[in-house]
Amino acid sequence: MATDLDGTALRADGTVSPRTVAAFGKVEESGAVLVFVTGRPPRWMGAVAGAVRHQGLAICANGALIYDLHTERIVESHLIAVDVLEEVVAQLRANVPELVFSVEYEAGFAHESDFRLGGLDRKGAGIVRVDSMTSLPCAKLLALHRGMNADELQSTVHELVGHLVTATHSSGRGLIEMSAQGVTKATALAALAAQHEIRSSHAIAFGDMPNDLPMLSWAGTSYAVANAHPDVLAAVDHVTATNDDDGVAQVLETLYG
Repeated sequence: MATDLDGTALRADGTVSPRTVAAFGKVEESGAVLVFVTGRPPRWMGAVAGAVRHQGLAICANGALIYDLHTERIVESHLIAVDVLEEVVAQLRANVPELVFSVEYEAGFAHESDFRLGGLDRKGAGIVRVDSMTSLPCAKLLALHRGMNADELQSTVHELVGHLVTATHSSGRGLIEMSAQGVTKATALAALAAQHEIRSSHAIAFGDMPNDLPMLSWAGTSYAVANAHPDVLAAVDHVTATNDDDGVAQVLETLYG
C-alpha cells in the first residue's frame, strides 16, 4: 500500500489525522507493506515518521532518495550528476531567465536569494549562488517562476531539458521539481516492491498531483483524493474523499478493517 503525503494522506495543514494514523496501523497489522512515496525530502519526514512509530521505509524526493524511518537515514540515492545539473541550469537560465533555483541535496537544501520559500523551508536553508549550488550532486533541482502556472512551466522545462532530467510538479504553484533522468516515484516503488516479491497487480496507490502519475499508473489499483489535479482524477481507477476528509483512511478502513 503506497501513498503520497501532502495533499493526499496529510490534511491541508500538514498534519496526520488520528483516523489516518489508525488506518495506517490496520495496514501494518494485516501484514501488508506500507510505503510513503513523497516529493518531500527526508528532513521533512520527522512528524510523519513519528505517526507510524518510526517503522518502514519512505520513498522521498520523487524517488531519488530511499529513507529508513527507523534509523532516520538515507539508505539509497539516485542523484543528478554535477555535469548534468550545470547544463540543465544553464539551459533553463538562457531560455527562461525569470526562473530562480533551489537544490535538495542528500543532507541539506540551498536556494537563490529570490527563491520564495514554503513554510517548511524558512528555517535552515542556505542562500548560495547558482555556481555553488551546482557543485554537488543533488536529489532534486527546483525551478520557480512566479508568472507561469505549473502545467505550462512543466511543458516548457520538459521541452528544454527533458532529455537530461525528469520534470514534474506537485505544489500547485509555478514550481518544477527535477530528478535524475528516469527517476520517478514509480521506479523507486517498483524496485522496492521487487525486493519484497510484490507484483504491481498487488499494489494499491494513492495520490493527488502530477508527480504521482507514474506511481498510480504502475500500481494495480489506483486512487485519487477528490481534491486531486484534473490529470490525476482522469487517470485513476477510483476517487475517494478529499485529504481533509481523510479519504485515504476511508479506503483503508474498508480494505483492511
